[in-house]
Amino acid sequence: MEKSQVYKKEYEKLSNIFKDVEDNQRELVQGLIEDAAFLYAANHDLKEIMEDIGMVKVHPTNKSLQKTFESSKQFLKNVNTYSTVIKTLNSILNRNAIEEDDAFDKWIKEKQQVK
Repeated sequence: MEKSQVYKKEYEKLSNIFKDVEDNQRELVQGLIEDAAFLYAANHDLKEIMEDIGMVKVHPTNKSLQKTFESSKQFLKNVNTYSTVIKTLNSILNRNAIEEDDAFDKWIKEKQQVK
């Protein structure tokens, strides 16, 4: 799959997750959604490169000599940044979650109505 298709699919997935969030909060996180989709797509490409060349080049005669490829370094940076962005987006979702009243909440409301 091409990078642009991966981006579009991830962007649509994240946008769909945030479709019920209040408009002002959705506008606030719009850039993070775009960044998350971009990082996801970029890592998709980096994974394809690493499938061909690996993450580390090991010296043929001295196994203790190793060289990390730039693609693997960037992949790890992207994963860390993507993780932070997703955690931030998730915190927005959790703040918007409407919890149903449990038995205690219902009891408190009943007591407040009696007064």
